Amino acid sequence: MLLCVTTAFLSCKKESSNDIAQYPVDFYLNLNEPSNISLNAVGGVLYLSGGTKGIIIYRRSISEFNAIERNCPYDPNASCSLIQIQSGITAIDSCCGSKFSIYDGSVINGPAATPLYFYYTQYDDLNKTLHVYK
Repeated sequence: MLLCVTTAFLSCKKESSNDIAQYPVDFYLNLNEPSNISLNAVGGVLYLSGGTKGIIIYRRSISEFNAIERNCPYDPNASCSLIQIQSGITAIDSCCGSKFSIYDGSVINGPAATPLYFYYTQYDDLNKTLHVYK
């Protein structure tokens, strides 16, 4: 009986942090380029290719940026598993319905229990460049 309960519990667990960010990331964005203009204001958002399923860049403050993997941590292998900005600082995966804060990656509403994956960022205010890397 215990084996059945344990097996049922483990089969429901979808999250696997190893599958979320599978590819190396290392690039620079010049915020002076027209394609990156949305990041010149706090709260600005930019969708980019790269990572596993794409990256969302969010400007948290004058000097802080988040680089968020778009692959949802709930079921990262599902083809429909893709984070999108819903409104303000909320992101949603329409595949499983999980909602997240793009400010810190925390889960607002499940079924996901693991926060969004963030890449490292380093901002050079003098040159207006953002380094995004894993």
